[in-house]
Amino acid sequence: MARGVLVAGGVDGVLFDVDDTLIDTKAAFGQAIYAAARVFLPHLPVERYREVLDLWRADPSGHYRAYTRGEIGFDEQRFARANELQAGFGGRQLDDAGYREWKQIFWGTFERAWAAHDDVRAALVACARAGVRVGAVSNASRALQTEKLAVAGLGRAVPMLVGMDTFGVGKPDPRVFLEGCRLLGTTPGRTAYVGDELDIDAGGAAAAGLVGVWLDRPGARRGGPALEDPSAARRRGLVVISGLDALGAALGLTRGSAGKPTTVG
Repeated sequence: MARGVLVAGGVDGVLFDVDDTLIDTKAAFGQAIYAAARVFLPHLPVERYREVLDLWRADPSGHYRAYTRGEIGFDEQRFARANELQAGFGGRQLDDAGYREWKQIFWGTFERAWAAHDDVRAALVACARAGVRVGAVSNASRALQTEKLAVAGLGRAVPMLVGMDTFGVGKPDPRVFLEGCRLLGTTPGRTAYVGDELDIDAGGAAAAGLVGVWLDRPGARRGGPALEDPSAARRRGLVVISGLDALGAALGLTRGSAGKPTTVG
């Protein structure tokens, strides 16, 4: 449910983040990390695998964000994160050959686990009924995210517009959001961006002139150094929702009277 005074009737387009917004990447990562842990952390009790997943998602050293700033490559950040897991849970450090084996196990499992969140359909139906255009903007490559959306059954419904390979940098660089609007054919002020990371998604979008929507699903926060405070987000004028099934109401797409703020929750 969204809470507070929300944007209503003022968007022509909605841009979505992909991972952990449209796709249940946390669950897919869980399967992949558990598969890798069974081989590379054989001494670790299964009940501690969740801790390994939490460290992977939190990425406390900021390797993935260094990748999105164009400072390191995709494989370089993943290699570093794999060894961070090994160090954190008493495993041996991976050399090049070890990392190739780790990646084969991890990536093969990860690809087979891609699936859409259950609440995606409600958001897409609300957008379609309101005549609102939709697209995806992500901090991964366009090819990878296009494949991921297709495997999850969203390929036709949500075109992949902008990825890391568009400019060589990712969110929160404003160019990423503005290019998404350009390709969608909407103006920034009448385009919402929906994502699960408060700072780079909702905050970055708002800084670029879009309507920032933070998808704060219960139990799904990544942790780590990034800000994850709903009250602070609302004070900044960002929209906060706990599920995509609340997006239509939050953006005024499911009401009869347009142009007036809606208060829900």
